[in-house]
Order: sequence, then structure tokens, then C-alpha cells
Amino acid sequence: MSTVTRIGAGNRMSEATAFNGLVYLAGQIAEDNPGAPVGVQMAEVVKRIDDLLAKAGSDKTRILSATIYLADIRDFTEMNKVWDAWVVPGQTPARATVEAKLATPDFVVEVQVVAAQA
Repeated sequence: MSTVTRIGAGNRMSEATAFNGLVYLAGQIAEDNPGAPVGVQMAEVVKRIDDLLAKAGSDKTRILSATIYLADIRDFTEMNKVWDAWVVPGQTPARATVEAKLATPDFVVEVQVVAAQA
């Protein structure tokens, strides 16, 4: 039987779980920059993703899929500037971007990913 590894486990959720060679990240938000513009929040979010993937034995080149939630789809271009600078060409995941009402108005972007472990 394979073991489930939990990273940042809390009462409600874990920041990440790993099982059978896959890493599932909870939706990541810019906890340090609430109310900031989408570019600032997205930069923090991808840093958080990098950190969690490293703890789980993976990295951004091993992301299989990403779902990006934007509070306002008009922020799509600004969000993509950060995303495009962060991803590795030729190693980009399958991705969906949708407009959604997020937990509070202070957060304008949330990103959830699934990655393979190294």
C-alpha cells in the first residue's frame, strides 16, 4: 500500500498531498499581498508553488496541469506576464483559466496544480 504524504496539514486542508508519484497542491493565494494588483499576487503565488513542489520532491517543469482562477478575467493579460516569465518553455502544463469569485475580494488570483514527483 502506498503512503499518502501531507505537507502543511491543517484542520481543514493540507497545502499539498503526494501519492503514487503525484503531487496535488491546494489552491495557492497571495497571503502576504492581499489587495495587491494581480501581477504582484501572481508572483507570490508562483513562488509558493515552487516552494511547495520542492518540499514534495518536484518542480515546475513537472507540473502536469494547472487551473488558474481570476476574480476578474480582465486581469488575464497581466497574470500571463508573470506566468509566461515563470514557466519553462517546452515544459508547460495543460492549463485552464477561469473567472471565479474567490474567498475574499482581497485575493484576485488563485492557482491549483498537479505535478509528477521527480
